[in-house]
Amino acid sequence: MMLHVIDRDGKEHDLEAIEGWRVMEIIRDYAMTDASLAIKAECGGSLSCGTCHVYVDPAWLPKLAPPTDEETDRLAESAFELEDNSRLSCQILMSDKLDGLKVTIAPGTEP
Repeated sequence: MMLHVIDRDGKEHDLEAIEGWRVMEIIRDYAMTDASLAIKAECGGSLSCGTCHVYVDPAWLPKLAPPTDEETDRLAESAFELEDNSRLSCQILMSDKLDGLKVTIAPGTEP
């Protein structure tokens, strides 16, 4: 299963994804060997920060579960440069139906 991530410089990275893992976890793990993918992800997925903010490719939005009110509130309170396709990558779980998901790392997530 693949996850396509566009870094802050516009370069696309093809990452192997594991079913059931959060998009944030996949990006964070790859960042250990590729600093261009580094994200803060301060809360580790507990939905208490906005430092794993990504933009989901619009073609993929209908395939995702809608954001919870808590995620929407957290984005509004903590994330920078919100767009209609903004999501917290800790709230997106990889599955077969998301094979090929494409996201862009948002500003304000730099470690």
